[in-house]
Amino acid sequence: MPEAAVARLAVYLRVLSGMAESGVTAVSSEELSQAAGVNAAKLRKDLSYIGSYGTRGVGYDVEVLVSHIERILGLTRNHSVAVVGIGNLGHALANYGGFPGRGFPVTALFDVDADLVGIPVGGIPVNHIDEITEVCLEREVSIGVIATPPPAAQSVCDRLVSAGVQCILNFAPVVLQVPDNVEVRKVDLAVEMQILSFHVARRADEAASVSVGNNGLGVDGMVIRP
Repeated sequence: MPEAAVARLAVYLRVLSGMAESGVTAVSSEELSQAAGVNAAKLRKDLSYIGSYGTRGVGYDVEVLVSHIERILGLTRNHSVAVVGIGNLGHALANYGGFPGRGFPVTALFDVDADLVGIPVGGIPVNHIDEITEVCLEREVSIGVIATPPPAAQSVCDRLVSAGVQCILNFAPVVLQVPDNVEVRKVDLAVEMQILSFHVARRADEAASVSVGNNGLGVDGMVIRP
């Protein structure tokens, strides 16, 4: 299954879960695709990867589709999460109430700041970074979140890997070196902002081009006369 399709499955699951909570029992591909922001053909192809084809004239059974997607995404069991680096971002992640409800309870927090160690954040006492291996093994952590300054990220990553953590979400703007059996997802907010800036600049350029064209100017500012 393409990675992009996996990402869209997570979006479908969020939409379908909301529908289920609202009492919706069946949904057409057109309705679901519109709610998820993708075209219907792409949605049907994505769902075909998990063996869900819907019923003509009826659509998809919401409850069944939620179950299928949760199984494919490995959400049939909880994934214990550890957050390393309890600065502003780490605090926000530790206190985010949306994780437990989706099967990702935060069970361990780590930092090097002596003023933070032992202090509960989101109801969980902060452990020292030196205890990563011991605590992660004890609490069966399956996902590690790195929210440290860049220089510390690789060392933290190595500790998580040594504790058997095979999935890492990295917020530090560095490329981590990991074994082949470890999956890393990088979240670089600055890069995302730059991508958004590109789209804003492109639209501004397109608008300027249209404006120039309407004023009778050519590409190089030359006046085009009839």
